[in-house]
Amino acid sequence: MAIRIEKRAAASLPLLYATPLLALGLTLLAGVVLFLALGVDAGAALYHIFIEPFETLSSIGEVLIKAAPLVMIGIGLAIGFRANVWNIGAEGQLTLGAVASGGVALAFWHETGVWIFPLMVLAGILGGMAWAAIPAFLKARFNVNEILTSLMLTYVAALFLSTLVYGPWKDPQGFNFPQSRMFNDSETLSLLVEGTRIHAGVPAAIVIALLAYVLLERTVTGFEIRVAGLAPAAARHAGFRENRLVWLSFLVSGGLAGLAGTLEVAGPIGQLVPVITPGYGFTAIIVAFLGRLHPIGILASGLLMALTYVGGENAQIAVGLPRAATGMFQGLLLFFLLATDFLARYRVRIAARAEARP
Repeated sequence: MAIRIEKRAAASLPLLYATPLLALGLTLLAGVVLFLALGVDAGAALYHIFIEPFETLSSIGEVLIKAAPLVMIGIGLAIGFRANVWNIGAEGQLTLGAVASGGVALAFWHETGVWIFPLMVLAGILGGMAWAAIPAFLKARFNVNEILTSLMLTYVAALFLSTLVYGPWKDPQGFNFPQSRMFNDSETLSLLVEGTRIHAGVPAAIVIALLAYVLLERTVTGFEIRVAGLAPAAARHAGFRENRLVWLSFLVSGGLAGLAGTLEVAGPIGQLVPVITPGYGFTAIIVAFLGRLHPIGILASGLLMALTYVGGENAQIAVGLPRAATGMFQGLLLFFLLATDFLARYRVRIAARAEARP
């Protein structure tokens, strides 16, 4: 018998849009098997991960504030991915955005005024854009692989942040802990809903998703992005400038990642610390693909990924689930999504081998 992989003449659109749900179901099934292998009550674990976070207003707020940066970064990455520009370094751009906005906060630590926070936001966006501009320049000028350069710069950004909080930006009254001063009231986000930590980043993520939808579906630039991703040769023949799309994709995704970093240090954290997020910049890649690179889909997938963070912490406390379970769920989800996508675009044929002639 011979196994052949054949590309379908046309991928079924209903099947393509159903694959995220199928991938989620397979992930849950694989999770149950793994929980049983670990000796963990699978039903209790799934309850604490997927149900408990919706039982109180406070926990719902935690899901929303974790979803906000994932949605922002995921939308920025999706714009690039749809144009075949592969920015894998959003975590580093988030870090530089946090550093830039944190630097403004520390520079004006003794000051108060409504002008400080907008300045922090601007600095954060520009910081993320500046870090994203490095792989954009290398790609546009020398055709250097943007996957490698953007990814490697993530680790440079992390070391740069560590250098600052262990050195010149360390809180002189922080008992030698690697952290900056706590930002003052003019430099932190106000809470929108009493009893929760919901801040302005949550509605901002929704607005960004709507703006991205308009950009991609209702503008000439969005048309160029779609054509460049679906038919690069046609895009070049039509005169679309590839380098322009490279710069646009990196600057938009870098700016949104920098904004997400700003909201993290000015919101839940309130200072600079060696690690800003548990890997939102990498998780946002899953968010983008799970949302089908569509801004509205990314809103839903961002909420799902945020749920795994909050629910995973609940399950660690309640049933002793390992901390790595959150990453396992996210990894399995991406694996099954890619697998089901493959089957939606290709078919597997099993045929009998032809007997060799004498």
